[in-house]
Amino acid sequence: MQFPIRLQLTQIVVFSLALLFASCASNPMGQKVKEPFSGSKYESNNRFYRATGKGSSMMDAVASSQAEMRARQQLAQQVQTYFEVVTDDYQKSTTGAVLDEAMTRFETLAREITSTKLADMRQIGNEKYLSEDGSYTVYVAIEIKKSSMYRHMKKQVRLDTKIKSNELEQINQILDQLIEQAESE
Repeated sequence: MQFPIRLQLTQIVVFSLALLFASCASNPMGQKVKEPFSGSKYESNNRFYRATGKGSSMMDAVASSQAEMRARQQLAQQVQTYFEVVTDDYQKSTTGAVLDEAMTRFETLAREITSTKLADMRQIGNEKYLSEDGSYTVYVAIEIKKSSMYRHMKKQVRLDTKIKSNELEQINQILDQLIEQAESE
């Protein structure tokens, strides 16, 4: 009589394990896909701002343009967000009558530069795929060396006639700190 109980118990355990493995195999979100240009090599760090973009279209040139545009947008958002944090930190640590105007002008300048021209931008990767339906998918990875971009901003600040000399001094001080940080790491 003991033999059939052991057999039943073994069958229950085997059946339970089979159910467990079957449930682990199916993911409710679907299969994970690894896209090109993912990983730490393509993420921003202390020396570079980096971004990736993806574009899909039936036309090769349109897919490439979409991918580049999305990568540039992502890069500009990173830069803009970073400058908002920098100016907030600077304002908390420094006081002065002209400080608010200087910081507002600095943020505006950063926005203008990132929305028009990202200085010293390099494409570090580009992959193109043609699917069975004839559509193209393009992946692009770009980067900007932080210190080069900050130097470009210093040039733009000097050319801006709307900036007062004391504001210029504050902005240059921030940019010098950022250049030093970017080059030291």
